[in-house]
Amino acid sequence: MVMEIQETIVNKVAQSGLVTVDLAHFAPQGDRVLYDIKDNLFQGLILREKDFREFVKAHDWTQYTGKYVAITCTADAIVPTWAYMLLANRLEPYAKDVVFGDLTTLENVLYERALEDLDVEAYRDQRVVVKGCGDIPIPESAFVKFTVLLSKVAKSIMYGEPCSTVPVFKRKA
Repeated sequence: MVMEIQETIVNKVAQSGLVTVDLAHFAPQGDRVLYDIKDNLFQGLILREKDFREFVKAHDWTQYTGKYVAITCTADAIVPTWAYMLLANRLEPYAKDVVFGDLTTLENVLYERALEDLDVEAYRDQRVVVKGCGDIPIPESAFVKFTVLLSKVAKSIMYGEPCSTVPVFKRKA
């Protein structure tokens, strides 16, 4: 006599009512490029206006088409503000966006802008788990911005995975 054993697998996470959010979904798509003005410095120290203006006129700016560009200077040199302004002006018709700073700054700004358009009402009275690990690195600033926005409407905010979370916020009843 063979007894048949049936076991039903229950997905308790799915039944928990938790809303899982992966901030990677807010990452703008496109290449990120760093333009370092150090390459335009005379002897790595000084920006010569005439030489720089000639470079700006002759350079092929179309190579930045559709890209996110961060403008910086990694050399220990004094760069006049107008030089960054000239670069921004030349990049603007081609690049998706231009910011001053390094690639980390660029990523922070892109997430900040993406989260500004977040419909927080979709999370009203929800128990939200913000996914901690993913395929792409998410800047801490995005987690901070998301928490600030959701703290106004969510019932609770947790960090991690639904099976193992760290409580961040719980609205008082």
